[in-house]
Amino acid sequence: MNRIDRLMGVLTTLQSKRYVSLDHLANKYEVSTRTVYRDLKALGEIGVPIDFDDQKGYSILQGFFLPPVSLSTEEANAIILVASLSERFTDSGTQKHIENALNKIKAVLRSSERLKIDQLQSQIRIYNRSEEQLPSGYLSPIQKAISEKEILQIEYCNNKGEISQREIEAIGLTFYSNQWHLIAWCWKRKEYRDFKVKQISKLSSQQEVFRKPEHYDMNDYLKSLH
Repeated sequence: MNRIDRLMGVLTTLQSKRYVSLDHLANKYEVSTRTVYRDLKALGEIGVPIDFDDQKGYSILQGFFLPPVSLSTEEANAIILVASLSERFTDSGTQKHIENALNKIKAVLRSSERLKIDQLQSQIRIYNRSEEQLPSGYLSPIQKAISEKEILQIEYCNNKGEISQREIEAIGLTFYSNQWHLIAWCWKRKEYRDFKVKQISKLSSQQEVFRKPEHYDMNDYLKSLH
């Protein structure tokens, strides 16, 4: 990797995380910490507002944004493949967000790169059997509720066909048995429950933050099931 590519990589990494350590950057780009320090200094000299915290590491001051100007062929191809998989593994709302994001990425690419992406995109298709049911369209609001820690009100139909109203605090999404599952604290049952997203018939946000003081980390919850 030449220095220009590495500088852009370091900048992208700083933009994607709140704080980054010198060792993390050195390991990621396979250079010495001294080289990374020089790269950070060079970014500062061209106007990138880099801040440093003794306890947390390096960061870019809030409000600064520099969009990426290029992608490698491999990076662009990976994005196209993941976007194509959304046709099979997400709902229509999420697919629309992915399409919008992909269009924004294309907008900053050179015309030759954009043409290659369009050609590849036209040649990747995901086959869905007609009987396969996609999620009910709630993946996007569920993700928002998880990140914003907002309480959700849902109408849920269990495997017995019984419909119930639930007030839940969503902690995460997981995909297994060929479908999405929402893991959430259920105030009705007073315990964590596993809800199949495609069996949620209604969903709305209470515009209220979580009331439960502490929650499982999603990874810890999944480990507890073993």
